Amino acid sequence: MKAEYDLSQMKSRKNPYASKLKKSVTIRLGEDVVDYFKAMAESTGVPYQSLINLYLRDCVHQHRTIDIAWQSSPKASSGQ
Repeated sequence: MKAEYDLSQMKSRKNPYASKLKKSVTIRLGEDVVDYFKAMAESTGVPYQSLINLYLRDCVHQHRTIDIAWQSSPKASSGQ
């Protein structure tokens, strides 16, 4: 092994893992949601945050969308 290497002639290349980098975010989740994924984490041996990320990634790949239809309360619709 050489004592020194000349890296000035070395060609650079893009990081092959750059597309897999994760971004830290803070979100508020319901306690029941966290408990659900923590229980799944215990049975699978996969950290619960990784499970949440895997589930959300699957939603992205499947192009899932959410259909939220808020129901109005009877009092609001009757004008009382």
